Amino acid sequence: MGDFREAGAAAPPALREGLSLLSQGESEEPSAQGSALFLGGNEVKSRAVVKYSSAPPRTAFARLEEKTDLKLPPANWLRESAKLGPAGTTILGSTKKSKPFSSFGMAYDFIDSVGNDVDVVSDSENIKKLLKIPYSKSHVSMAVHRIGRTLLLDELDIQELFMRSSQTGDWTWLKEFYQRLIDQKWQRKKKSKEHWYQKAILSKFLYYSINGDGTAQPVPPAAEQQQSSSSDQTNDSEGASWPAPFEMPSSVPEDPSASSQGSEPLEPSYIVGHVASAPKEQNLTTLFNDGENSQGLKNDFVRNILWTFEDIHMLVGSNMPIFGGGRYPAVSLRLRDNNKPINVLTGIDYWLDNLICNVPELVMCFHVNGIVQKYEMIKTEEIPNLENSNFSTKVIKDIAQNILSFLKSNCTKEGHTYWLFKASGSDIVKLYDLTTLCEETEDKYQNPFTMPVAILLYKVACNMMMKKNQNKKHYGTIRTLLLNCVKLLDKSRHPQIIASANYMLSELFQLDEPKKEESSESPLNENSDESYSEEEEEMPDSDENGSYSTSSDPSDDNKAVAIIKSVGELSVPEKYKSIHQIRPSCAFPVCHDTEERCRLVLSYVLEGLKSVDSSIKKESDLPAADPSTPIPLKYEDESTRGGPEGLEKQMALFLDKMGSLQKGNYSSQSGMIPGSWQHKMKLQLILKSSKAYYVLSDAAMSLQKYGRALRYIKLALQSHDTYCCLCTNMLSEVLLFLSQYLTLCGDIQLMLAQNANNRAAHLEEFNYQTKEDQEILHSLHRESSCQGFAWATDLSTDLESQLSVSCKCYEAANEILQFSDLKSQNPEHYIQVLKRMGNIRNEIGVFYMNQAAALQSERTVSKSVSAAEQQLWKKSFSCFEKGIHNFESIDDATNAALLLCNTGRLMRICAQAHCGAGDEFKREFSPEEGLYYNKAVDYYLKALRSLGTRDIHPAVWDSVNWELSTTYFTMATLQQDYAPLSRKAQEQPLCQYRAATIHHRLASMYHSCLRNQVGDEHLRKQHRMLADLHYSKAVKLFQLLKDAPCELLRVQLERVAFAEFQMTSQNSNVGKLKTLSGALDIMTRTEHAFQLIRKELVEEFDQHKTGETAAAADSSGLNREEVIKLLSIFESRLSFLLLQSIKLLSSTKKKTSSNIEEDVVLKTNKQIYSQLLRATANKSAALLERVDVIIRLLDQLAPGSRASGGAVQ
Repeated sequence: MGDFREAGAAAPPALREGLSLLSQGESEEPSAQGSALFLGGNEVKSRAVVKYSSAPPRTAFARLEEKTDLKLPPANWLRESAKLGPAGTTILGSTKKSKPFSSFGMAYDFIDSVGNDVDVVSDSENIKKLLKIPYSKSHVSMAVHRIGRTLLLDELDIQELFMRSSQTGDWTWLKEFYQRLIDQKWQRKKKSKEHWYQKAILSKFLYYSINGDGTAQPVPPAAEQQQSSSSDQTNDSEGASWPAPFEMPSSVPEDPSASSQGSEPLEPSYIVGHVASAPKEQNLTTLFNDGENSQGLKNDFVRNILWTFEDIHMLVGSNMPIFGGGRYPAVSLRLRDNNKPINVLTGIDYWLDNLICNVPELVMCFHVNGIVQKYEMIKTEEIPNLENSNFSTKVIKDIAQNILSFLKSNCTKEGHTYWLFKASGSDIVKLYDLTTLCEETEDKYQNPFTMPVAILLYKVACNMMMKKNQNKKHYGTIRTLLLNCVKLLDKSRHPQIIASANYMLSELFQLDEPKKEESSESPLNENSDESYSEEEEEMPDSDENGSYSTSSDPSDDNKAVAIIKSVGELSVPEKYKSIHQIRPSCAFPVCHDTEERCRLVLSYVLEGLKSVDSSIKKESDLPAADPSTPIPLKYEDESTRGGPEGLEKQMALFLDKMGSLQKGNYSSQSGMIPGSWQHKMKLQLILKSSKAYYVLSDAAMSLQKYGRALRYIKLALQSHDTYCCLCTNMLSEVLLFLSQYLTLCGDIQLMLAQNANNRAAHLEEFNYQTKEDQEILHSLHRESSCQGFAWATDLSTDLESQLSVSCKCYEAANEILQFSDLKSQNPEHYIQVLKRMGNIRNEIGVFYMNQAAALQSERTVSKSVSAAEQQLWKKSFSCFEKGIHNFESIDDATNAALLLCNTGRLMRICAQAHCGAGDEFKREFSPEEGLYYNKAVDYYLKALRSLGTRDIHPAVWDSVNWELSTTYFTMATLQQDYAPLSRKAQEQPLCQYRAATIHHRLASMYHSCLRNQVGDEHLRKQHRMLADLHYSKAVKLFQLLKDAPCELLRVQLERVAFAEFQMTSQNSNVGKLKTLSGALDIMTRTEHAFQLIRKELVEEFDQHKTGETAAAADSSGLNREEVIKLLSIFESRLSFLLLQSIKLLSSTKKKTSSNIEEDVVLKTNKQIYSQLLRATANKSAALLERVDVIIRLLDQLAPGSRASGGAVQ
């Protein structure tokens, strides 16, 4: 039939009208019913919730005809029947004995309830037997185990146990103890024939009741005989099957909730499912497999019920058949001999069965010698009042509370097996600690309960660990459970459980949480489990509230943990109420500082690593040599040690390795199989150790113990390196850890560089190592060389090397953030890394800058800057530049401004290095000095722009401003004291040429505006004046120069063109004549330019004669093409002006009386014009000849033009 489970939904409150029948057709399971019974004025509260049931839907029982002979077996007798459940395969029926580990099977299935919500887990038969102790003379023998606040009760069949001991020699220590102290003449008691007779007819009655027609169907007598014989065999073999002394299991079943086999790191859910394993070749007995070797750890009850009896919460297993249908939807069926009245024990038995299974009625079938007589219906609440079986439900309640209080008060040690024993006919109940007795023998693992208890402790702890909203108050409970689990197990036999338990112990200590102030309100300082501390009264010293303590009475057993001298005491109300609640016993340890907490974590990690390593079978601790792998020798290449060059190589190797991690490369020296429990567990333990060492390093850093901090971060990185070697799929979370480790390592190296004066103390701390650290490192070396980060963790004595290592650490941390999308997922860490990169680059830049300054101060002989200085400048500038980029990328304007300020200081040092050495009187302010000082000014101004306003950071703003003003002041002082006079003299002609060119261009611009009629009349007049002004200034400046005749000639020609343009707008002949005279005067002033051109041409001609043509061409600055072009323009314009002058003068002469001066000018102009025409007509004339003609004509023209008196300046 299909099993089904329920989560135990909330049940209705206890009913006040007593137990009621379920309505027609209502299913029994799952159900949650409550009831309150009023019997004799006493109220007993009982509530049952079915947590699990494998029973089929209830069917009506077959009411047998009167006179039916139950001695005759029905046709279906002993055939498997789902309606009867386990009762269908045995003649024991509902009174079948429970297996010795039945409570553990239930505990495994309902792990959430164990240790927390439930007080007792047991078979219903054991519960009934305990509650009948004051009424019964029969013996009681039970094993009791405590898990948290939960007690597990199992029958401990001493007779079966000792029978096995006689055959195998096991358990002799308990047998001897039993015979010595309890029963010296022990022998096995055989069951009577009457007992088997009653069992047989009960079995036949149940099969008749489910047969349907109710008629007897006889079978052949031979078959009956065969069945009877098989009945005896079944009974003998069905009893408690006791195991051999516990040995190593080969496998343990996985918890259903723990099937995760994902990539590392794993949640605790992985640890839960895989608890033990061993090589198959050992042929050891299995413990958790189904079948005959299961040792009862399977939960084979038909139903598991969460039964609340008064204030006691119990998880109970029951196999009682329940019938229903028709008028009786839920009834239990009982067979009674009509000649024997119901006694108190039977009444309690029936009443408790119905309460536990929430059955409201009991159907009793009476028989006489196996012949059915009648049926009787009895309500559950009427059972305590039946004739001859009267009992008080209130007393039963008191017995239950007192027994629970007695057990909880004395079964205090988790993992120990306690034995509750009452001999037949005795009133004394004794409690022994079998674990303590067993430990006195040679082999403490002879206790068969050891492994089941350890596994249950482990599973309960795992379950509590996996709860997402787990309160830290439970951490103490979890820790106690795991410590007791580890204490019970043999390290060599159960390495996986021990490794897992130690890993979970380490997980209890949160390393990544910020440090909190220790106070009384801290959860870690409180008792670990609130259920333990509801009533924290001390154990009474006297016997006023209980007489179960050990006594000096000779009749008492000094081996017993506690004794109840009389079972009658159990009926006294609230006899043991003062110690009903178990006292707190597992407070979480208070770690006063981070180091103590991390050391605890590392101690658990080490134990876990030892367990894993011990389980890897090897011929020796060291791995065998691989022929294809070179053996590393104990020397180091100088290129890999110290200095930035070696670091660059190691960084390249590191980045290659990080790239290979993305591809999932796996390399283990110990031979672990990827995916095995050893592989997965060691990964988790190694990762935990790296976190612990990181936290230790961070704590040492805050205490300014930098040598110790470097040692711890080295161990953290060695752990991480081993993790990388073993890992097949690197998670981003682990990469982030590595980035954080390297960042901290960079911080430590920087602080060591800045605290060089205490180097000896730091070195001593760095070289110290605890035994624990050495053992962890030994375990790491089994998997890898742990040298992947050696470049980052060496303690160097060289300042430059330390700074370089620090920088490389930050760069590596940044590179890791680039590998995956960690940069965007962890923006805060990314910003911190970039800030540190900017800071260390500033430190290195300042270091190189100071070295350059020191070299400069030592330089006395050499006047020039050395190559070493220049190299240091370049290094320093490169560092500053990268640092500025780092800060600007995260918008850190203040730090960027500081680095710009330092760069400005570097430029000033460069400027100071270029100052002239030697004779102070001859020194001048050099161009290089000016260049670097101006660069310094630029960087200071950039720094101010980066800050924006003074409000952002007044101190930095003021500092930059001061440096800027100092630079200006220094430049001014140097220029004043060492004025660059020689350089200024050389610069004057160049400046004059530049000024003349500017005036020429300005004049041309205004000339163009005038030609294009730009603006109104007033503006054009202004343009005319400005053009004339700039032409005049350009001519004056060009005349001062001796090497610019072409430029001077061009300017003069433009002035002539400007005069011609003005003449076009004039109407009167007088005005035009005046303008022409001015233009001719300008022409005569070009003689200076032609003289310079002639001089150049003569020099060129002379050099040509001496054969220095090539040299002349190179040295001459005269552009012949330009000269020819300008000369042609000049000739045409001069010809034009002379012609216009002749025309105007001739027309004026006709109209007015003759003027001698004008006559002279006219005559001169005609002569010059005539000569000019003849000269220009000769196309074959050389350039020098043409220049000479122009000079001669200008000489002739000069006196005439001056006589006219119309010259224009």
